[in-house]
Amino acid sequence: MFAIISSGGKQYKVSQNSVLTVNKLTGEPGDKITIDEVLFASDGKEFSLGDPQIKGAKVNLEILKQERDRKILVFKKKRRKNYRRMNGHRQDITFLKVTSMDIPGIKAKSSSVEKKADVKDDTAVKTAPKKTAKKKTSVKKKTTIKKDK
Repeated sequence: MFAIISSGGKQYKVSQNSVLTVNKLTGEPGDKITIDEVLFASDGKEFSLGDPQIKGAKVNLEILKQERDRKILVFKKKRRKNYRRMNGHRQDITFLKVTSMDIPGIKAKSSSVEKKADVKDDTAVKTAPKKTAKKKTSVKKKTTIKKDK
């Protein structure tokens, strides 16, 4: 089951126990947040589409941590004028974990089914990548043109 939610003017595709990064939200790590701006939800067979939002739908989230994103450099230059300016910007971000999704008309799958699927992925046999034979490259001959005098 997944849903598309809106937060801070951006849209995010979320599923049960997924972690997402959004612009800073007020709160401390461990706080619970509820977002009711659910635009779309589906369980694979049935779906629910909002106009623009699904009425009564909620996604419950937990704040994992508050951090600052990596630095983005802003460089301005005007040619031939010796004008150069360098600025940096670090955005405040919040890491959220989806704890539950309450969507009317769509039943959430039990978490035990998802855990079994995760176990199968972990126990899958990993195969080594196949080695490819190196291709021999041929040396190109230079051609010379003689000019008559």
